Amino acid sequence: MRRLMFAGAGVLVVVALALAQPAPAPGQLRPRPGEGQSPEWPPPNIREYKPRSTLVVAQHPTPRAKFPVIDIHSHQRTPISPEELDKVVAAMDQQNLRLLVNLSGSYGQRLRQGLDAIKNSKHADRMVLFANINFSGGVGPGFGNQAAAELEQDIKAGALGLKIFKDLGMFVKRADGSREPLDDPELDPIWETCARLGVPVLIHTAEPQAFFDPIDYSNERWLELALFPSRRHQAGVKFDELMTERDHLFARHPKTRFIAAHFGWHANDLARAGKMFDRFPNVYVDVAAILYDLGRQPRLAHDFFLKYQDRILFGKDSFQPDEYPYYWRTFETADEYFDYYRDYHAFWKLYGMELPDGVLRKLYYANALRIVKGLPRQGLPVS
Repeated sequence: MRRLMFAGAGVLVVVALALAQPAPAPGQLRPRPGEGQSPEWPPPNIREYKPRSTLVVAQHPTPRAKFPVIDIHSHQRTPISPEELDKVVAAMDQQNLRLLVNLSGSYGQRLRQGLDAIKNSKHADRMVLFANINFSGGVGPGFGNQAAAELEQDIKAGALGLKIFKDLGMFVKRADGSREPLDDPELDPIWETCARLGVPVLIHTAEPQAFFDPIDYSNERWLELALFPSRRHQAGVKFDELMTERDHLFARHPKTRFIAAHFGWHANDLARAGKMFDRFPNVYVDVAAILYDLGRQPRLAHDFFLKYQDRILFGKDSFQPDEYPYYWRTFETADEYFDYYRDYHAFWKLYGMELPDGVLRKLYYANALRIVKGLPRQGLPVS
């Protein structure tokens, strides 16, 4: 068999060339090895394998959220042009999305340009910005104090929170070239400033745990890592090492409100997520890009959302309007065995959690209004 190999963390990943091989015509079967072809014939293209289920069950596609939604985890261009913002808002209206929190707000002058672009548009109440930290020069003595001072000016200019990207912990370096740990005391002034100003820190730590595991045929994210091998590069750090540093950070700054992006990458282990909540009352999570984990354990996820209903916020990550309805359907219905929107993320089906209205309201908007001060409230229910 012809093979294409990717190297990652010392492990060779074997990816059949069939990933790029065209599928046979309808009704045409590929010959077996030895039936008129060399034994090197390629197997079928796994990405073209999309079987049609014969299961007959009730279907309730949900094109629009039941209640208005604040998307706490979105990424847009900063500054956004009036034309682009018009398109985004038109798509938001179709989904019942009331407000987007653009986490790619940048810092300094670019942040201020982004704030002005929104303020001077006809959609000033539909998007807000979180500020970012400039780690490009590395972290050395005095970095934390300087970054905290700059952040305070960005918050005073109009940013409503701080977004920390996954680079911190994996790729950001110290001045000596070593990896900058998440819990480095040098960064304490940043978290202390957020606590003092009353703004949350939405922090993306690590990547899915499977990205750190050996890339073999038992890894449930093998297809994604085969198609996008760069996602495997984690700079030699281990998943649990990052989780330990993150938890030290949470513990050392109990007055800072942290929102762990992507459910803290614990949506596949809700018991671990629950322990995190129980240990750290200052920590919340968003549901961005982890729907595939919630939808495969609907009963357990339903009960978890009821128990921790004040700690979970809605977020999507990439702004692709055609993908939002999968979230509404998973959260609002009791549907069984329906598709997820990215087959290379999850080759399994989703099931609806059928959350009660009170929990939906908190998930969709009420928790965000409580945790992020200063969010526009136009078009949102008055509690």
